[in-house]
Amino acid sequence: MPPTKEIIFKGIAASPGVVIGKTFLFDREEDVVIERKITKAEIPMEIMRLEEALIKTRKEILQIQKKIAKGMGAEHAEIFNAHLMVVEDRALIEEVIKHLEKDRKSVEFIFQQTAQKYAKIFDSMEDEYLKERASDVQDVGRRILHNLIGRKRQDLSTLKEEVVVIAYDISPSDTALMHKEKVVGFSTDVGGRTSHTAILARSLGIPAVVGLHDVSREIRGGMKVVVDGNRGLLILNPTKSTLKKYGEERTRIEILEERLTHLKDLPAETTDGYRITLAANIEMPEDTPSVLYHGAKGVGLYRTEFFYMNRSDLPSEEEHFQAYKKVAEQIKNESVIIRTLDLGGDKFLSHLQVPKEMNPFLGWRAIRFCLERLDIFKVQLRAILRASAYGDLKIMFPMISGVGEVRRAKEIVEEVREELRKEKIPFDEDIEVGAMIEIPSAAMIADLLAKEVDFFSIGTNDLIQYALAVDRVNEKIAYLYEPTHPAVIRLIRNTVQAAHKEGLWVGMCGEMASDPASVLILLGMELDELSVSSALIPEIKKVIRSVSFKEVQQLSKDVFNYATAEEVQQKAMELLERVAPELVVK
Repeated sequence: MPPTKEIIFKGIAASPGVVIGKTFLFDREEDVVIERKITKAEIPMEIMRLEEALIKTRKEILQIQKKIAKGMGAEHAEIFNAHLMVVEDRALIEEVIKHLEKDRKSVEFIFQQTAQKYAKIFDSMEDEYLKERASDVQDVGRRILHNLIGRKRQDLSTLKEEVVVIAYDISPSDTALMHKEKVVGFSTDVGGRTSHTAILARSLGIPAVVGLHDVSREIRGGMKVVVDGNRGLLILNPTKSTLKKYGEERTRIEILEERLTHLKDLPAETTDGYRITLAANIEMPEDTPSVLYHGAKGVGLYRTEFFYMNRSDLPSEEEHFQAYKKVAEQIKNESVIIRTLDLGGDKFLSHLQVPKEMNPFLGWRAIRFCLERLDIFKVQLRAILRASAYGDLKIMFPMISGVGEVRRAKEIVEEVREELRKEKIPFDEDIEVGAMIEIPSAAMIADLLAKEVDFFSIGTNDLIQYALAVDRVNEKIAYLYEPTHPAVIRLIRNTVQAAHKEGLWVGMCGEMASDPASVLILLGMELDELSVSSALIPEIKKVIRSVSFKEVQQLSKDVFNYATAEEVQQKAMELLERVAPELVVK
């Protein structure tokens, strides 16, 4: 056979790093079951096959539940209780048996038809709990079907060896359940740098490339690849020279990381003494050891959506409280900014089963959802306030578009405060309340919003997509997603100036804050805080400590007059190459 040719796929750099590994094709498409007739005499055997598949499925679910409980905690394992209920649903099982006897077709065909029917019924219901059962039926149905037809179900939580996952897409729920030590990299057909899955990859420190179009159809499992998360490349069948090149690059990266560890306990300040707070973004309490290890000064963004993921019930106030309390106590003397529930857009659906919308990024999400579902909002606020007695917690409202939303949200916070006072439950009476600036309207009226809150945090992921009308998870228009676009630069500057005029501090928790070249511009704009994935803190601290405040001030003045994103980016890169050339990816 002729030698296999090296093929290079160009995508979007989603999470930095380089890894060489063997592919694992993760396929979430529906199984196709061929209709097969059976005789009356075969019915008992088909029923026995169904019973064996149900028993095997139940054992699998209990095993996974045990693993999740051990690795992530009992509360995360409870998500599978609903799956066990589906396996033991007598109505579903009896209907399969009835159709077996009536239609005389194979049990896998009958089961698939019946499970799909049940899922559609649940999905059409208005009751949120029953509606969520649709996804449970679909998920467990696939598992039972795989056991009926003898197909091994793919599950990222049960991987036995190190692999590079190749998929059309990897949902945040799949990402959360995957075996972190075994998945060393991944590449997907769809997605952008700021899709939630890409953000998760960075927080986990897994090199990733997304937006590769149809790569999952062109690659088989077990093939050797290089994932270049720095340049957005996936290299199939790498040659010896390519492997040598990336082996050397991995060594260079490891040496650089080792050299940056000495920065851990040093302040994030410029060569001439201008100091900024460098904090970390986290997803769950288990992320706090990484925050401390990398020398972050607190948590600038605590995303709380994970409480609502992969479960069939709503998280209780006590669950919220224990999680927030744990982070507050571990972070100790630094602040922790908790963003209230920000469900919607590209983020996973949950028990809440938010209705599908034509434009989900512009729809019923984040603060809009919370202001309507006060039962859910107040539970979270009570927990945050209670936990504030154990550390320096702050509350932040996402997707604020105007003053009215802030005032209403603050009213609800005050209602919860009053409830706790009456119950004599302690909390921090001086807890700060802030707003995320991620909608252009908020940036444009930052002077008005600054009179209503204690701080701002700029969420560039959404701010950029809304300002430029670019869906941030659409790989087809990824080239239009430009953090250094003059419009974005002006919106950021306007927000910072408005905040400082009112005496507010302003941070940034969006992914723009993790780009070394952009950080130079942001420093010159005088942001007070940058918050990034904890693994990226040493690199960003290196950038800050390599340049003078005078230089970045001049840079910010210069780029404000440029007409294109390319000009702004080029000017910032010129300074980065001069002050920290080792951080420039060629």
